[in-house]
This record gives sequence, C-alpha cells and structure tokens, in this order.
Amino acid sequence: MDEAVLEVAGLTAGYGPAEVLFGVDLRLARGEVVALMGRNGAGKSTTLKAVMGLLPPRGGSVRFAGREIAGWPPFRIARAGLGYVPEDRRIFTDLTVAENLAVGRRAARGNRAAWTAERLYGVFPNLAEMRGRQASAMSGGEQQMLTIARTLMGNPEAVLLDEPSEGLAPVIVELMADAVLAMKAEGIAVLLSEQSFDFAAAVADRAYVIERGVIRFAGTMAAFEADAAAREMDPAG
Repeated sequence: MDEAVLEVAGLTAGYGPAEVLFGVDLRLARGEVVALMGRNGAGKSTTLKAVMGLLPPRGGSVRFAGREIAGWPPFRIARAGLGYVPEDRRIFTDLTVAENLAVGRRAARGNRAAWTAERLYGVFPNLAEMRGRQASAMSGGEQQMLTIARTLMGNPEAVLLDEPSEGLAPVIVELMADAVLAMKAEGIAVLLSEQSFDFAAAVADRAYVIERGVIRFAGTMAAFEADAAAREMDPAG
C-alpha cells in the first residue's frame, strides 16, 4: 500500500450543539488525488475544515505526515505542509497577482523542486498575463486560480481543495483540472471536495461519498461510477 500522508479516523465535528460528522474515516497517499463527493450539506466542507483545524474536531484522529495534528491551530498545520484552498477565495484583493504569490512563498521540503511564480505562470497562463493586476479586478475564476497558485507557493506536501469547480466557466474548470494534475505529477497529495462527477473523474484516483456526515462509499473512481447506489448519493448521479 502506498505511503499515507493523511489519515483520518473516527473524525467527529459540528457547529454548536449540532453534530455534523459522525466517525469519518479516510486516507490520502502521497501523489494521490482523492475526491470527497456528496450533496450540499453532506459534510464535505466540514470535513476539510476539521482536518485543517479551522473547526476543532470533537473526536477522532487526524494524522498528517506521521504526526497527530488534531487540535493543532490552522497556522501550525499549514507550516507542517498541509495547504488549504477554501471555496470563498481568500486572497489579498488590494495586492497584485505577483504580490499575492510572494506572500505565500515558503521554502521547498525535501528534494522536491520549489514552486516559483514562473512555474505557476506556466500552469496558469492567465495569471502570467495579469501578474501586475490588482486581485480585486479579477473575475471569480481568476481569483480561484490565484488562490490555488498562492497555496502552491507554500510548497505543501498535500492540499485540501474545497469545491474547486463550483460556479466556474468551462475553460476555467479545465485549468483547475490541469492544476490538480500538475500537483499530482509533483507528488503532491490532493483531497478535494466536489459535486461534479465529470471533474472528479478527470482528476481523481479514488472517491469517498459522504452522506449526512457518514462515509457511505470508498473505492476507485471506476468502482464509484459503476455503483448505482453510491451515485444516487451524489448530486451528479
């Protein structure tokens, strides 16, 4: 079995008195892309937030790169090498594209080639054309590309992507898929929450389906596509 970079076991989390996750288990290997599928409100984003420490877990284990990180603050988890790209595109709107990328720069880990602005401009040609543009003057899709690029400037071991294709034009969705595949080619593990089967099928090796805070399916994308019951739990099924 490939070496796991992220292992989640029995994860529980919620908001106030409301429990949202009920014993979530999942695993992410180095260089693997895994899709967490499910309908709105199923617990996808909550899972990513709990793993990242943005929502403190109420129970269970979250191990990243061999270390237990449940209960760590988000900044410490990020420094350990786990990147997070939220759905709401948290960028510095008063900075240019190039300045946003510079803010995210961290040294590379191990022998992996460092992500630089020039390398990222190759993955996202649109960003190269607007490197001097203020982020507030970019479209939503362009801002999402910038968010991913800035995360990669931190040279993470793994990345959590929350709804990367949601509400984007088809041409931008294709660039998002290219970015995910570029991360995979670099050995970066990617866990993405997603509703679009087409997007997940284009990039993911495996899938989990979450329904009402419980993992109902775990398997390859081919197995997911062939499983009618699992596809019914997915909005695109």
